[in-house]
Amino acid sequence: MNVLASSDGAEYSMGRLALLSVSDKSGIVDLARQLVTEFDFEIISSGGTAKTLQEAGINVTKVSDYTGSPEILGGRVKTLHPRIHGGILARRDLAEDLAELESNSIRFLDLVAVNLYPFEKTIAQPNVTVAEAIEKIDIGGPAMIRAAAKNFANLTVLCDPSLYEEYLAELAKGDISLEFSQKMAGIAFNRTFAYDRAISTYFAELNGNTDLPDAYSISGNKVQTLRYGENPHQPAAWYSNSNTGWSSGSQLQGKELSYNNLVDLEAARRIITEFPTDEPAAAVLKHTNPCGVAVADTLAAAYEQAFNADNVSAFGGIVALNKTIDVPTATALTTTFLECVVAPGCDEDAKEILQKKSKLRVLVLPDLATGEKNTIKAIAGGFLVQASDDLIENPDRWEIVTEKKPSPAEIAEMLFAQKVVKHVKSNAIVVTKNRTTLGIGAGQMNRVGAVKIALEEAGEQTSGGILASDGFFPFDDSVRTAAAAGIKAIIQPGGSIRDKDSIAAANELGIVMVLSGTRHFLH
Repeated sequence: MNVLASSDGAEYSMGRLALLSVSDKSGIVDLARQLVTEFDFEIISSGGTAKTLQEAGINVTKVSDYTGSPEILGGRVKTLHPRIHGGILARRDLAEDLAELESNSIRFLDLVAVNLYPFEKTIAQPNVTVAEAIEKIDIGGPAMIRAAAKNFANLTVLCDPSLYEEYLAELAKGDISLEFSQKMAGIAFNRTFAYDRAISTYFAELNGNTDLPDAYSISGNKVQTLRYGENPHQPAAWYSNSNTGWSSGSQLQGKELSYNNLVDLEAARRIITEFPTDEPAAAVLKHTNPCGVAVADTLAAAYEQAFNADNVSAFGGIVALNKTIDVPTATALTTTFLECVVAPGCDEDAKEILQKKSKLRVLVLPDLATGEKNTIKAIAGGFLVQASDDLIENPDRWEIVTEKKPSPAEIAEMLFAQKVVKHVKSNAIVVTKNRTTLGIGAGQMNRVGAVKIALEEAGEQTSGGILASDGFFPFDDSVRTAAAAGIKAIIQPGGSIRDKDSIAAANELGIVMVLSGTRHFLH
């Protein structure tokens, strides 16, 4: 209840007052109606919101009428006024504040429900101009949210429509508790933090800043609480800091996504974006490592080749496809147990086929290539940031260091192998043939072990294959092991003081060696 002090020190009360000023008008009419009819609130509101409420038959006072100042500069200035911010920031237990409110005819505000101009949604749209983006930078909204959050001991702030029902339920219990208002304040500060981060990031990209900044912030809004993290005893949640990426996708069917599903799906997305959509490609992953990757003339053929590359590991795996799922591909996908499938689209007939596997999670992510430009890892007391490894391999920059030279077909095969090996945990070795992985050695403590695993997995198919390594060979033993298994060409970054030993071994054994000059460690 608003309480004002008169000049002689007597107190008198007024009805509760709410300020509603929202860009997203979801639920605002229902909130306003219940505030007025059930809880005796009076409402003041800015232009667009006031119009919406008036059209719904709700009594509302326009902000401009309450302040006595018209909205100016095309609506850029409307709530930046002492009668608004005085009512938000006043402390009810300070006689000085009470006296100033009375002398300036300012009422306490009990509720501030404000959400912000959709800056993030605006910049996510294709071909948005700088002028359009700038106009969606909210000024008055963040000022009111921050002011109300600061003064949570005296009023409540709601910065998202999802909070309205919770507030009304709390209100129905009686007075709003301090704990509830403090919780809403925390949510509000998270929102303004994320909003400012989005604007800061936009300007960094606009200005062409490529260096990592002196201050780096991470923020996001919760998409959903996950059942648990990597293991059942670890709480987990999914957050999003934009309207792009996985938040812009849709799940067509299947069980709720888990923490591990999302981690694997992101790894799968990163691999499949290596391949242009004019060459059908498929990747099958397990625990963020590919167990099969292939390119073929059709999407179904690519998937079958990728799956059969290691069908034991592929069981219960994650599949990423770079083209819309068609009927033949959907049919192939339903022949075994898989956890998730992601593709840029899915034909209607294919959807019906996939529904036979009701527990299979099928996701559509129209823009598979949209991802973070930086990768972030937490460490004690902070985090590490690096630019993502999105380097596009250029064979023209490779160095052919052996007497035997690769054919154009072998260069193309090495390029395929390079695209895969950069997404395999270090130490990483990939053996391929006919643009299909045959064997993958991942996450080994030494490169010799990774080579042996990849060659053993490839088995008899190794003969005539290509071997790619994410790092240099410190000794020539792996080169000799590969040649003995029938490998005809090796691509590796080079850079070891013993490169000459590996090159000499390749020449001795009559195989091709190419130095890419680029290391692709993935920890």
